[in-house]
Amino acid sequence: MPIRGPLRFADANSEFTESHFVVIGAPFDKTTTFRSGTRFAPTTIREASANFEPEMFEHGLSFSDIPFHDSGDLFDEGAVDEMVASVEEGARRIVEAGKFPVVIGGEHSVTPPVVQAFGKDIAVVIIDAHLDYREEYQGLRNSHACAHRRVADIVGEGNVFAFGVRSVSNEEDYDSAVYVDAFRIHEHGCEEEFERALSCLKERPIYLSLDIDGIDPAFAPGTGTPEPFGLTPFDVKRVINRLGGRLVGFDVVEVSPPYDNGNTSILAARFIKEVIAVKWKAMNSK
Repeated sequence: MPIRGPLRFADANSEFTESHFVVIGAPFDKTTTFRSGTRFAPTTIREASANFEPEMFEHGLSFSDIPFHDSGDLFDEGAVDEMVASVEEGARRIVEAGKFPVVIGGEHSVTPPVVQAFGKDIAVVIIDAHLDYREEYQGLRNSHACAHRRVADIVGEGNVFAFGVRSVSNEEDYDSAVYVDAFRIHEHGCEEEFERALSCLKERPIYLSLDIDGIDPAFAPGTGTPEPFGLTPFDVKRVINRLGGRLVGFDVVEVSPPYDNGNTSILAARFIKEVIAVKWKAMNSK
């Protein structure tokens, strides 16, 4: 598993063997279909992480007390199928060591191989503007436009749902997909709709995938395929806090730094800290 880059996520000062959380980057964007640039996100998100204090006062903890490690980036080389194999290998190393993977994409095609590293005994929540439920797109089964479908292939239909969707295509078998659209969320409230969707999942550990375009582009314009009428950052924060101790892994994908002044990378970095803080607090409250 080739790794590169000396830049680390802020406060990731533990060795791999001592850590509970492990950050890894996947700077890949070769199947993007509108605006490329997500390959730059692991670097800019790490840079943005230096903006924050170690203390997270709303959670009553400091990152100086949390053992987590940054393993660097996988090389951005080869075609998408090669990337999928490489990411699965890297994620499996983290999962089999009993650690919590935090993956920084890259495009959404990096998510299915991380889920594959866990196997079939987890559920998956995907925050996304797009359903991404195509069987293939432009001849590629591992396109970022097929991420939700590939995850369902792994964990089984009914063990994954998408939240915040506001773009579907007639090419997708969307009647068989489980999703909550953003229009319903805005009408009934994030918490009510998330509870309704969550009740449909089996009582399994949960992997959370955050496609940054699930958030309204007013808050996160730096993405490859922006869609209006999205979730707010507070909506996503509520989702993370609701999942709490059930979380076993997390990724943030589709941040495209060339399309804003850095605020989307800052938001992504803050969500990484939120996930780690929420999980750490849940672990230590037992």
